[in-house]
Amino acid sequence: MNESKNMEHVAEIEKELRYISSLIKQKGREILSNYKITPPQFVALQWLFEDGDMTIGELSTKMYLAFSTTTDLIDRMEKNELVMRVKDEKDRRVVRIHLLEEGKRIIDEVIKKRQYYLSGILSSFTNIEIASLNENLIKLHQEMREE
Repeated sequence: MNESKNMEHVAEIEKELRYISSLIKQKGREILSNYKITPPQFVALQWLFEDGDMTIGELSTKMYLAFSTTTDLIDRMEKNELVMRVKDEKDRRVVRIHLLEEGKRIIDEVIKKRQYYLSGILSSFTNIEIASLNENLIKLHQEMREE
């Protein structure tokens, strides 16, 4: 009986996370409509912002995209002066994608707008509820990454 109740909670959690993810993605696309980048370009910029310079192969792997698709994405971003290809200092045969100031500015602005949106949503939560939600999401994320 207890296992059955637990699985009901798990099913509800999975459903709620799916809905939340969809709403965040939708809001993110609304915010991005004011910028000269596409959602996949934003994801690429985020990876570069968070992890630093990387090769097209590394970025392809993180984004679950074909190498050729990522190359096209980088070509367009380079034309818009969001990123730049640079030779690796240790191995000149390796080319890394470097995030430029305009790319950093866009990422910073979009993330701040997303945080502002979430702050508004959380305005009816108590400080304790927000702290608890944060702790539980961090724990869930850590467990999933260790899997």
